[in-house]
Amino acid sequence: MECDFNGGDLLHLAIAGCVLNDVHREAERLGVRVDGVRVAATGDLDRETWRSQGISYQVEVSSSADDEDIERLLQVVDDVAEIPKAFRSGGPVQRT
Repeated sequence: MECDFNGGDLLHLAIAGCVLNDVHREAERLGVRVDGVRVAATGDLDRETWRSQGISYQVEVSSSADDEDIERLLQVVDDVAEIPKAFRSGGPVQRT
């Protein structure tokens, strides 16, 4: 079986999943009603070095809340989401 899925794709899924989870968590904490969330993460990898060329994500929130509350929620999520934060820090990963 041949597949175009690779570890880099899994990194994109991890970021999208983390953001999705954190939208729900932070919405509850902030008291913002959320009826649904859709997150898409995209990026590219250098196929020689497998180094990430960067990742971007988009979030769609279905909610009766005001646009300002949704924007505040998404900013909080962008600040606290653990996997994007770890990726941005660029820390070492090593086998021991």
